[in-house]
Amino acid sequence: MGAGGETGAGGETGENLAPQAPKASQTSQAPEALIASITRPELNEFYSENNRLMRSIVSIINYRTPQLVVECLASLENEVEVGRDRVVVVDNASGDDSVEVLQRAIAERQWESWAEVFPSTVNGGFSAGHNLVLKNYTADTYLLLGSDTIVRPGAFKALFEAVEAHPEVGIFGPRLEWPDTTPQVSCFRYRSPIGELIGSANTGPITKLFANSDVVIPVSDTSIETEWISFACVLIRREVIEKIGLMDEGYFMYFEDIDYCRRTQAAGWKIRYWPMARVVHLKGGSGPVQASMASLKRPPAYLYASRARYFTKFYGATGLFQANLCWLAGRGVSLGRELVGHKKPHICQNQAQDIWTNWQDPMKQPTLPGAKTQASNAS
Repeated sequence: MGAGGETGAGGETGENLAPQAPKASQTSQAPEALIASITRPELNEFYSENNRLMRSIVSIINYRTPQLVVECLASLENEVEVGRDRVVVVDNASGDDSVEVLQRAIAERQWESWAEVFPSTVNGGFSAGHNLVLKNYTADTYLLLGSDTIVRPGAFKALFEAVEAHPEVGIFGPRLEWPDTTPQVSCFRYRSPIGELIGSANTGPITKLFANSDVVIPVSDTSIETEWISFACVLIRREVIEKIGLMDEGYFMYFEDIDYCRRTQAAGWKIRYWPMARVVHLKGGSGPVQASMASLKRPPAYLYASRARYFTKFYGATGLFQANLCWLAGRGVSLGRELVGHKKPHICQNQAQDIWTNWQDPMKQPTLPGAKTQASNAS
């Protein structure tokens, strides 16, 4: 669900949404009650004048899933500390009643002291939505949280303990699990051309031969370092963002997590899985890609556009061709097994064609929803 400092269309919204927070001169102290009364983004001046930072800003992206977000917020009620933590729900131009539903739920449940809605006029995607929060709020840490998540009790406490215990780590990820507590895979090795061969071949001997390039890392019950981690829920230090910049808005959705983890590690930080913090992840609840892939249907084009950008960005001008040739070689193996052994295909519809999406211009910026309509109306 970014190249340092890049901003897209989503980054230009919300500039005049917030009244000014009270200045420190208006109070001799910084009582928690006063902080809790500030219900819009401009908390930064107040905190800087009092020589303090928020402990954490939680960023949640909503796109037409307000009821999921309300359930997520309910799970945060006993996790956040009013005056130290704040939850910001960015509505990515849902075009429905999402903003009204969310604002009403926050008011009715008396969450105004720690939660708010930040409407965006453009759906710039996952990175652009979170970047709105990263640019407009200042805190020691930022928790990016999927709308299809439920935070288990004690998860915040466990993550903040990890931050204190591991100053060398820039990004922490909790254990992701299903509602019945079955764990989900959330730690991975870098996507590479050889990894594409492994995935499309889908056969034991090739996976064992190139085990060090197999993307999936089995679930661990103990904390481990990993190359990248699912951004369904991650805690990022402010210093990481200050050093490497914002998330790359050239990815509409997907591959932004591995991109940001690679850049974080290139800057000298580590990535750590912290299973003592547990978060339920209702996979596919906030978007169609995972459901499509699970049923082998054709996923949205933006998945392959993000894939093209990633392989070009990290493996050079020929990176996408390397990845696709390896994928095709692996597909030859799996196709042979299907024909001889009468096995069912394991790839998505049209995948052999779709992997070439944007091959002529793999770094092109994504076409945002509604952009064509807006352009035609303007002409």
